[in-house]
Amino acid sequence: MQAIMNIENLTTIEELERFIQGNQAVAFTVLGDKNQRYQFIQKTLIKFRYITLKKTDKGIVNQYLKKVTGYSRQQLTRLIKQYKDVGRINWQPCRTNGFSTIYSTKDIKLLAEMDARHDDICGHATKKLLERAYNTFEQSEYQMLATISVSHLYNLRHSQGYQKQRRHFTKTQSRQVPIGERRKPQPNGEPGYIRIDTVHQGDLDKQKGVYHINAVDEVTQFEVVCSVERISERYLIPVLTQMMAAFPFIIKGFHSDNGSEYINKHVCKLLTKLEIELTKSRSRHSNDNALAESKNASIVRKQFGYTHIPQKWAPLINTFNLKYLYPYINYHRPCFFPEVTTDDKGKQRKTYPYKSMMTPYEKLKSLPNAKTYLKADFHFEILDEQAMEMTDNACAELLQKERNELFNQIFEQNKRA
Repeated sequence: MQAIMNIENLTTIEELERFIQGNQAVAFTVLGDKNQRYQFIQKTLIKFRYITLKKTDKGIVNQYLKKVTGYSRQQLTRLIKQYKDVGRINWQPCRTNGFSTIYSTKDIKLLAEMDARHDDICGHATKKLLERAYNTFEQSEYQMLATISVSHLYNLRHSQGYQKQRRHFTKTQSRQVPIGERRKPQPNGEPGYIRIDTVHQGDLDKQKGVYHINAVDEVTQFEVVCSVERISERYLIPVLTQMMAAFPFIIKGFHSDNGSEYINKHVCKLLTKLEIELTKSRSRHSNDNALAESKNASIVRKQFGYTHIPQKWAPLINTFNLKYLYPYINYHRPCFFPEVTTDDKGKQRKTYPYKSMMTPYEKLKSLPNAKTYLKADFHFEILDEQAMEMTDNACAELLQKERNELFNQIFEQNKRA
């Protein structure tokens, strides 16, 4: 059985090190009185001749004192410095009583009651009321408060005693923007209800990059991607007009998140002119705009990545989008389309069978009465010619070739700059 050594019997640095590491059983009690702790530290420093020790041995003594006394490293450093300077460690308790309290708990209560009666008027008006209460109406309980300064009156209002009596909480009030309706669109199988979102092409040295505007039809997944320098009215409104014209069917609904680039009076005016319904996502309903956000990753990010592209290249990228990206994603890139089933409990479930995979244009043609949804200047005969103008592989190769040339032009000029 291992013998338990008393802390007073630790006489060498090696024993202190084993005690710190927990390899030696030692009996000791944590000192409670501050004076006892100071005396113990002084005795230990004298016992081990602290001033003459090597740096590593001093560190062991410091760890030992820290473990036994419970003091922090900073406190022990201060006490050891005192020992080095004067040869002893003295505890000098505070003799002063600090600042005397002028205003009592009763005075703070009177102030809280005064504020409650008068609905928290400004400090100057409250001071005047306190003076009138004592001087004019001879209410003696307000004697101390009648001479209070305005600045100290606010100090009392922020004090803990005052807050306990007057503290109240107000729920966060949501900011209501009377533009658009918070609800999920219900297309009922008809095209023309688009979801829209913005993708930012990164920052570099505090310089903003290109913004991509991604719009997707909910039923057919027909998609138009446009690029702008900024998402201000000057740049956004012309691009939105161009985007609406690119869809072959009539646009009936416009759904976005609650970003200010779309929920504003300028976009609202444009959509009202085109007789398009504006809706916006509901709070705590992350799926309201999920279709556009999923296309951000599978289309926009795959094409342009995450690298910063300066804003000046937005017109060139926008031309690339409409000339090469638009025909590929709508006429040659297959998409999954859901089939909705309702179980016995009335819950709707979506599945994505392989047989339902088709291009957005094929989905548009497959809709009942598809011709009735087209704009006046669009016909399936013309659209068929565009869809069959080249094979899927040929269109993809052309897209890759043009994108590489676009990126070479952008990044080579950036390197030269």
